[in-house]
Amino acid sequence: MCIGIPGKIIALHPQQADCAWADVCGMRREVNIALIAEGDRQQLIGCWVLIHVGFALSKLDEQEAQETLAALHAMEEVEADVAMFLGAGEKR
Repeated sequence: MCIGIPGKIIALHPQQADCAWADVCGMRREVNIALIAEGDRQQLIGCWVLIHVGFALSKLDEQEAQETLAALHAMEEVEADVAMFLGAGEKR
C-alpha cells in the first residue's frame, strides 16, 4: 500500500539544505523538500505538504490536508499499516 500523508513544515534542517522538519499528527519527521523547494525555502515554513517515503511531493491547502488526515485516522482502525505510520516518529 502506498500512502501519502499530510504534514506541516515547521523548520528547515540547519545542516541539510534539502531537508526540513514536518509535524505529522504531532510527531516530528525529517522530510526531503527538494521536490517542492523553489526560491526562498523559508517560505515553506507553515506550509502543508504531502509526504511519501520521507519526501514532500506537493503542497496542499490546509482544508485538503485536514480532510486527508481525517480519512487516514478513520482508516487507522482497520489498517495496521496506517496506524503504525501515523504513530511512528519523534514526539514534538
